[in-house]
Amino acid sequence: MSELWLVRHGQTEWSRDHRHTSVTDLPLLPEGEEVARTLRERLDPADFEAVRTSPRQRARRTAELAGFPGAEVDEDLVEWAYGEHEGVTTEEIRESVPGWTVWTHPSPGGETPAQVAARLDRVVARARAREGRTLVFGHGHCLRALAARWLDLPVTDGRHLKLGTATVSVLGWERETPVVERWNS
Repeated sequence: MSELWLVRHGQTEWSRDHRHTSVTDLPLLPEGEEVARTLRERLDPADFEAVRTSPRQRARRTAELAGFPGAEVDEDLVEWAYGEHEGVTTEEIRESVPGWTVWTHPSPGGETPAQVAARLDRVVARARAREGRTLVFGHGHCLRALAARWLDLPVTDGRHLKLGTATVSVLGWERETPVVERWNS
């Protein structure tokens, strides 16, 4: 059966500072590159039928350092578009919108959960159409939402899945039920 392996990019300045980063194309920090290199020990290119990456340099560079320089760029793997909240921390947003989260409140000028679900459903469909493993390199909120869609849950249920930088997660099956096999490892 198919499996979907998820890798969040290594640390950037804004991920370190908890700033929402979607369209801003930041490089990895040196420590983000160092941790991305350690992914080689856990990811063997021969184990994957398909390898895809977000077009953002932080994801592409993580893929390259992990041993996948030829990863196919997939626009569906971009981070949730934060609109006016780009580059802003949750604490700063909550000064004017108490209780705000990307999961529960709109991001003015950004994507809605329905828009995020539509593109991530395409990622799920492509992975499920393959026998074997698909590996994707992407971003925190996007990959959390992708896991929710793999599990046939609403995008907003991704809020229950905290995801660190440069981590590996595996989505698969128990019989005919989609499951999380490994998370944030």
